[in-house]
Amino acid sequence: MALSSTPPTYAPKKSWLAPLLYLLSGGALLGLSTNLAKLAGDIHLSALAFLFWSIAGAALILVVISALRRNLPPVSIRNIEYYAVSALLGVAGSNLIFFSAIPHVGAGFVALIITLPPLLTYAGAITLKMERFRVMRAAGIMSALAGAVTLAFHKLSAPDADYLWILIALIGPVLLAIGNLYRTLRWPEGVSSDALAPGMLIAAAVILLSVGFLPGFSLSVQTDRPLPTMLIILQAMIFAGQFLLLFLLQKSGGPVLLSLLGSVGAVVGVPVAILLQGETAPEGLLLGTLLIGAGIALLNIGKAKQLP
Repeated sequence: MALSSTPPTYAPKKSWLAPLLYLLSGGALLGLSTNLAKLAGDIHLSALAFLFWSIAGAALILVVISALRRNLPPVSIRNIEYYAVSALLGVAGSNLIFFSAIPHVGAGFVALIITLPPLLTYAGAITLKMERFRVMRAAGIMSALAGAVTLAFHKLSAPDADYLWILIALIGPVLLAIGNLYRTLRWPEGVSSDALAPGMLIAAAVILLSVGFLPGFSLSVQTDRPLPTMLIILQAMIFAGQFLLLFLLQKSGGPVLLSLLGSVGAVVGVPVAILLQGETAPEGLLLGTLLIGAGIALLNIGKAKQLP
């Protein structure tokens, strides 16, 4: 696969406010999203059905906005490839894993492991020579990985640990990190963020629809009570905002800053899961959070020192 020679340009140093707002807003929506998935599981709404109808609704919202702005997603073989791969890695595949795992491992644990993509993304950026090696940022990776290992170890050592689902859940951050790098490397030249977002969500809806035809899967939603439909509508609105902000942040801040969405999401998602949904705080939460927080801080301090 050929790599684009014109990756998205990042904001100059003085233009830090917009990326920060995109990061905080998008991360907050991500944290809320994981908890809505928990609620959907509690009312026995399947992960695939909840994800498909929410993504389809979000795609419709963004397409309408794009049409009103006369900025619909461009269609070409190159763009369709971008939509499909981005959707598989960053939307359909990763979110289906997370939403399916939440009933087994909890929304709090999923919100915490979504903090891993910054580290994996940075490691990939170094490997692909998108960034130069920096000792401080490397130390950040090691610290945050130690925090993630701490959380995973305590989760695996719990008497009622569901080993299979814990391991499956850990695949999600890997897909997100690969998606972060792919979207930067293959960003279609001359296409805006708000045109790419609906294209990716349409592709994700098509992928999830295809999964729904496989044996053992269903896209059906109970209509005899309003709660499932209300949750889907709310999740669709959250997804629409979340993925639009994702592309805006990717354009202005690059793949490593983008992947900090999970860290902000954890700040919102874990307290909501504990305080409002009655989940037990994960063992090793304090130590794991401190290590992850230190890693993220080192990662960003190292990034700031790279700026002219």
